[in-house]
Amino acid sequence: MTNQPIGVFDSGYGGLTVLREIVRQLPQYDYLYLGDNARTPYGTRSFDTVYQYTLECVRHLFDRGCRLVVLACNTASAKALRNIQQLDLPTLAPDRRVLGVIRPTAEVIGRYSKTGNVGILATPGTVTSESYRVEIEKFFPDLQVSQEACPMWVPLVENGEYDSPGADYFVQQHLNRLMEKAPGIDTILLACTHYPLLLDKIRQYTPGNATILTQGGIVADSLADYLTRHPELERQISQHGKRTFLTTDSTDDFDRQATVFYGEPVRSGQV
Repeated sequence: MTNQPIGVFDSGYGGLTVLREIVRQLPQYDYLYLGDNARTPYGTRSFDTVYQYTLECVRHLFDRGCRLVVLACNTASAKALRNIQQLDLPTLAPDRRVLGVIRPTAEVIGRYSKTGNVGILATPGTVTSESYRVEIEKFFPDLQVSQEACPMWVPLVENGEYDSPGADYFVQQHLNRLMEKAPGIDTILLACTHYPLLLDKIRQYTPGNATILTQGGIVADSLADYLTRHPELERQISQHGKRTFLTTDSTDDFDRQATVFYGEPVRSGQV
């Protein structure tokens, strides 16, 4: 096949902040982004539902020629990735790979903390899954991890209220709650790909000595390393610098919102 892009999946728009950083670092490859906007949000859905939805979208990306798919969605990475890797790929597509965004972050987060206390800001589904605690412990067993679920942050972002005065209340509320759990927190991970749009407000209410991590650059670094370590897979990815965008909902709505997340005009197709 001549068209074998890297697939990037998200339940909506947030994964575009990850794709933006991947493209910035690895512009030579073709990319196919799929947003399941018709069924978003995933964060409040059950493990089984998220798994089924994510698997359907991964299969669609496989059908479109993708040999490598990145789940640029923390909820899908937390609730579906392991099952897809262990149960589905061996029979469905043993020569293809699906990666997530949690493990790359867990591999490096401890390097940023001097106090040994880190905070995770995420959706309720990601927090409930305990995926970050489990993965971080594998690499930094002595690191203290505090989590705070922020159920209003994604709706604020997707409704264009991320820069409004009304967002301040919810941002300050959850940051205060996080810092109360462990006053020594000096590193805060935005463990949802929507949250970078709230970054200015998050900085405003975060203690000045704390480092705030977003996932896009971390995932891009990890993907570059993965492709270097798997040249047999890298050689199969088409390299024409092409970006294609798909949504399961209205293309007009998607294009308008996606342009904000991606930072460039987006024209999508519907599936």
